[in-house]
Amino acid sequence: MDAQAFQKLIARLTEEIAGIPLGAALEAHLNAEHGPGSPIYEAIFDACVTGTSEGWMCNREGGGIRYGRVLKASDATHGFSVDVVDMQDIAGPHHSHPNGEIDLIMPLTSEAVFDDRPAGWCVYEAGSAHSPTVSRGRAFVLYLLPQGAIHFSAAA
Repeated sequence: MDAQAFQKLIARLTEEIAGIPLGAALEAHLNAEHGPGSPIYEAIFDACVTGTSEGWMCNREGGGIRYGRVLKASDATHGFSVDVVDMQDIAGPHHSHPNGEIDLIMPLTSEAVFDDRPAGWCVYEAGSAHSPTVSRGRAFVLYLLPQGAIHFSAAA
């Protein structure tokens, strides 16, 4: 797996979901069709492990979080950007999602959760906000952002 193969993998998924409103119905669909154990989930998880170990994914670090924008929003990804973070028992910077956010939670330790959610998909609607938090262990989280839109809150 390399960045180009990863883009093709992600494009298979984003083609399927492009234009679908971000909300509970999309989350249910993603978990039913592409949840833990499914071919897409496992391929993305394997790509994150490989990409991180090879240094083309999660190649930055700040505040105890490894992260990186793997793919910019483009026609190839149907307007979604892709970020991946590697977090362990930490809260990330507060931010909002002008167009929503689709998260794939991939625990690296069995009990790890992201925003109190176990392995699988979590969809935040447009205008939502949070301080992304991994607790009870370590996890990769992949973020799909429509048009790459994210707004980080000012530090207090």
